[in-house]
Amino acid sequence: MALQCGIVGLPNVGKSTLFNCLSNAKAQSANFPFCTIEPNVGVITVPDERLNKLVEMCNPRSVVPATVEIVDIAGLVKGASKGEGLGNKFLANIRETDAILHVLRCFDDDNITHVDGSVDPVRDKEIIEYELTLKDLETVDSRIAKTLKQAQTGGDKVAKMQYEVLRQIKEALDAGRPARSVTFETPDEAKFARELFLLTSKPVMYVCNVDDASAATGNAYVEAVRKSIEGEDAQLLVVAAQTESEIAELDTWEERKEFLNEIGLEESGVSRLIRSAYALLDLQTYFTAGPDEVRAWTFIRGSKAPKCAGIIHTDFEKGFIRAEVIKYDDYVTLGGESGVREAGKLSVEGKEYVVQDGDIMHFRFNV
Repeated sequence: MALQCGIVGLPNVGKSTLFNCLSNAKAQSANFPFCTIEPNVGVITVPDERLNKLVEMCNPRSVVPATVEIVDIAGLVKGASKGEGLGNKFLANIRETDAILHVLRCFDDDNITHVDGSVDPVRDKEIIEYELTLKDLETVDSRIAKTLKQAQTGGDKVAKMQYEVLRQIKEALDAGRPARSVTFETPDEAKFARELFLLTSKPVMYVCNVDDASAATGNAYVEAVRKSIEGEDAQLLVVAAQTESEIAELDTWEERKEFLNEIGLEESGVSRLIRSAYALLDLQTYFTAGPDEVRAWTFIRGSKAPKCAGIIHTDFEKGFIRAEVIKYDDYVTLGGESGVREAGKLSVEGKEYVVQDGDIMHFRFNV
């Protein structure tokens, strides 16, 4: 599944440095606004110890991990919603992503210019949210004018439903709340809201970019951000992007581990961010495992077996008969598929089975 997280933020907050840590692609990183003109895209492997264990047990000829695409989008500025700075192009790039990683500068450094002259991550957060909200209001107001006319003149029930959705979203945006804060009563309402592709409807993770000394504990800037998002449906993660870039350049895992220990971390911020981004998109993983291939398949939490089968191939979903399911813990403790079968732990599931994170699956189908 080609799902994307877009890295956004004001210029010079560390977006491209973070992107360079996450991806083999190298975005230009420079001390001036708009050094990233086109969005840079990197395909990021999701760290998963379960996959490593399955590879160790199966010794397959090929391994395919789960991935998420990360898009480095150039820095936004005040007035972006009106085209300032290159704003319209950047806002369009955000619209195409599935989730937003909002990078906030939470460190002091006189050598790195701040576009607004001082470090204030809460202000920076509000600047970008304001621009995204203005753009969404523009979209909603345009749709309301058209939909209201249809609802009033034609007695169109669908138009009336759509108008009510738009009205609720506009009310939230006018109050300074994101579109994602609005909940809907019916699946049709929720579906229509998704199809508006509003910028503030996307799930958000605030990435607080700190200095080396604050990598493990955070700092006053981070706490200010944490307080500002209380009650907001969003995640917060602390990362020292410059430190992470230095770790990434080390040759061996042992050297990286030693570096992390020195700054009080058990795991790199990059690994934590990738997993958090995966969860932010409400994604989970099932596996197929054998001597030919061990593969992690990405699915949306709550998906049923036929839908997950269709991720491998559409024919699997169309002709779905049943799914043979092994729980990961059983696979490991019982020594693989043969041990699971001998112990009677393999289950046969039908069309209504909701696939669980970590399931090892084998699908039976007929087309």
